Amino acid sequence: MTSPAVPQTSPEALHREVLEVARALIRFDTSNAPESALGRPPGEETPAAEYLRDYLAAAGVDCELVARDPRRANLVARIPGTGAAGADGQPAPSLAFVGHLDVVPADARDWTHPPFAAVVDEAGWLWGRGAIDMKNEVAARAVALAELARTGFRPRADLWFIAVADEEDGMYDVGMRWLLEARPDIRPDLAINEGGGERLPLADGRVVQTVGIGEKGTYPVRVVAHGEAGHASTPDVGNNAVPILGELLRRVGRGMPTHVPSPLVDRILAELLGEPFSDLDGGFDGGFDEAVARAARLHPVLAHTLPALAGTTMAPTLLAGSGKRNVMPARASVELDCRILPGTSAADVERAVRARLGDDLPYDLEWPEHLVAGSASTPDSDLMAAMARVLSASGDDATLLPMLGTGFTDSVYLREAGTPTAYGFSPFRATSAEVITAGFHNADERVHIDDLALAVDFHLALARELLG
Repeated sequence: MTSPAVPQTSPEALHREVLEVARALIRFDTSNAPESALGRPPGEETPAAEYLRDYLAAAGVDCELVARDPRRANLVARIPGTGAAGADGQPAPSLAFVGHLDVVPADARDWTHPPFAAVVDEAGWLWGRGAIDMKNEVAARAVALAELARTGFRPRADLWFIAVADEEDGMYDVGMRWLLEARPDIRPDLAINEGGGERLPLADGRVVQTVGIGEKGTYPVRVVAHGEAGHASTPDVGNNAVPILGELLRRVGRGMPTHVPSPLVDRILAELLGEPFSDLDGGFDGGFDEAVARAARLHPVLAHTLPALAGTTMAPTLLAGSGKRNVMPARASVELDCRILPGTSAADVERAVRARLGDDLPYDLEWPEHLVAGSASTPDSDLMAAMARVLSASGDDATLLPMLGTGFTDSVYLREAGTPTAYGFSPFRATSAEVITAGFHNADERVHIDDLALAVDFHLALARELLG
């Protein structure tokens, strides 16, 4: 439903436009970490949100800034729906293009190009913090929305664009969770967020493209080893808690999970292996561990992702011991960053941790944060079918592969608030999965500019497919 009186922007001009918007966003230093680490308040997303507001408003899009903290605004934009029924007589679902404006900090000493300079090199790579996570996708979704508004597109249901603050940390509660609580009118039926789109050429000749249908949750635990304080000059007097903690750490190891049955993980393995068997209904040929090993051999990225989906990971990160070198502490601790499958309870995590640590050493468990549950949307949806049609029409030969994310995204909050189908997806072809994976929270984050153009084209086509 595009007005023929308003010509569409040429592909070349549209692609130059998305590059300009992406570079502008990267140049806003929206690093999100505690103020003590940054030397300034965290995030400071408001200038980036204002930039997008002005850009979209110039195209005729209704925009507003919604902020709990004036320095950390969220942008909410919308093309209102007409309410018209489709050819089948049914109303269309409302759709949201979603993203976050904050980024993790970057140390310029580790980068080939300055992380906030948005350098484009001769090979067509855009370098900068946020080039993959996720100012690239924010730019593509903003440009797609602007183009739809400029060309007179009238969606049958609301088309939202939501760009939020504080996704990378979340402790300040000024982003998506708070926004959805403060604005109960923002309840899209469908959402496209970050967390998928990597193109994986498999060892068996197939090509798949990942769709993030869900994410693991979090429930960190602090393991406190107990001993008896003493003077460090006589190590055999007292009972130094540090060696006790060392033995507990040995048992944790790298924190890889013990297998927990999950229909979501079974679905992923079944699609990769072409075996319609469930771990819950008789298992895979050779057992679950062998199924993971066979699937992991299909692509290097899968070799890291799939084993982490087997159950609760418990990576050891933060360590604490004595406050003085010459004092053997009575207590020493480690924090385990536990990532949990959807459906995992607090009691499940405690059982898993205690099973790993055993019961023959003195320790306590403390829970520094509340449990944030993982969640997932069904892979069998009209949105998945529409995405497949759009990609096929563009000549893409990849098969969509539903995947569960090992990390966290704001899609968790969207599902909690009433958006049943929230996926992570933006297509990549020129940027390999290896470059994408290496860029997350790392130095030399970059994306190929051809994939910025590809993402705009995809989001334009998807909106027209679902809401036109």
